[in-house]
Amino acid sequence: MKRSYEQEMMDSPNHPQDLLEEDLKNLRLFNRFLGGYRCVESALAEVVCQQRLKSFSLLDVGTGSADIPGRIVRWCQRRSIDISVVALDQDPVTARLAACRTRLTPEITVLRGDAANLPFAPRSFDFVLASQFLHHFSEEKVIAMLENWSHLARRAVIVSDLVRHPLAYYGVQVLTRLCTANIMTRTDAPLSVKRAFTRAEWRELFRRVADDHFRLISVFPFRITARLEFSH
Repeated sequence: MKRSYEQEMMDSPNHPQDLLEEDLKNLRLFNRFLGGYRCVESALAEVVCQQRLKSFSLLDVGTGSADIPGRIVRWCQRRSIDISVVALDQDPVTARLAACRTRLTPEITVLRGDAANLPFAPRSFDFVLASQFLHHFSEEKVIAMLENWSHLARRAVIVSDLVRHPLAYYGVQVLTRLCTANIMTRTDAPLSVKRAFTRAEWRELFRRVADDHFRLISVFPFRITARLEFSH
């Protein structure tokens, strides 16, 4: 299966708010039941526990409805770890929804901004996180953003994303037809798989940015997590 460069509906502006909100709700369900939360939590927990961190800061790019930052905050609260999160999204409707959903979580600050042009000083965060975000972009844009984020992160850049595979494509196509009538979810979920990279392609992208200073893990079903570490 060749990689698709077709734009997803979510990447286009001015969709009806109720359509986008329902799609984001579906994405939260996918994160819960198809491993999105598990991928991020395990990748972050490994380094936090290894380094015995009692506090850290995190930038979540392409945060969507900020459900993953919410999960991370609750994980930290159970372990008495202090955390501060900046949750960033470029879409104004999505950013407003994320701010509304996190209004009772003071650890999370939602900002609207471009992940490729971030207004932060070098080494502003311990971690930069990108979950199911990078597959939206070309290979050149992915590399440019990873290099940019590497200057923001004191400890690591963490990536969680999809793996392109025919079984994943047809499986999510069937799943969305059975579970939702939302045209954005039905269109974008299979297209996201076609826009994703294979495991070998992900590895090459990370190698071009971090040489051998990264760890790549395959996660069932059809996902990867990666931790890119940099010396500053």
